[in-house]
Amino acid sequence: MSFRLAGCRPAVVNAVALVLALSAGAALAQNSPTQAKPATPAPASAASAAKPAASSATASASAASGDWMSTTKPGDATAGQGKAAACGACHGVDGNSSDPQYPKLAGQHEMYIVHQLHNFKSGERQNAIMLGMATPLSDQDMRDIGAYFASKQSLPGVADQALVAQGEKLYREGDTERGVPACMACHGIDGRGNPGAMYPQLTSQHAQYIEAKLKDFHDGVSWGKEPHAQIMPAIAKKLDPQEIVAVSSYIEGLHVTDAAVSTAASP
Repeated sequence: MSFRLAGCRPAVVNAVALVLALSAGAALAQNSPTQAKPATPAPASAASAAKPAASSATASASAASGDWMSTTKPGDATAGQGKAAACGACHGVDGNSSDPQYPKLAGQHEMYIVHQLHNFKSGERQNAIMLGMATPLSDQDMRDIGAYFASKQSLPGVADQALVAQGEKLYREGDTERGVPACMACHGIDGRGNPGAMYPQLTSQHAQYIEAKLKDFHDGVSWGKEPHAQIMPAIAKKLDPQEIVAVSSYIEGLHVTDAAVSTAASP
């Protein structure tokens, strides 16, 4: 699941307030000893000396290395509530967006949200609105915001019953003949994802948002140059439009499976 605010007009006003509120803190954070130090570049070889690394690539490598993980403390959901106020314009105050073009963030893993905010801030993931939102945030701000949304619960969605069979097959079995792995191999049987491996929660996510992202991946869009960011584009390009629609709808209705499992487990 992703983190996107592009095209949200109400967010622009709130974004300005957030930028003004956090800009001073961001400036101080740059001089704070607790901030991650820039990675020391490795000695250049004769071949690489002729091609200096671009500053954007350096920023990307620093973010991907997870330096901020060792220089920040776990996110504080209480502090994050105030810092995430502007996010609510598109994503909902509790992370449950009412507009399906914006993803639900409720229940999403803290570190996944932080990683995507770093991607927006570094430019690895392109989005003009999110670039403006993420730029003034310190590493600790990001963790607090991630912790806040992670503490919330995503509201259930509804799958199109006409698409469930096809969507379920792709999600749970994939298509071995075409080299399409089952979605649940990374995102879990219930769509809760894998926070350790940075695989996002998908359960109950808006089908419209999932469909849009899969189409982007299908067309070659990626969210960075790291190997981890190349997984979805490689998979999505093997899916046809109808399969994308079906699996997206199935994902939105994954809570139905959760309820069935819960009922079956009851004495």
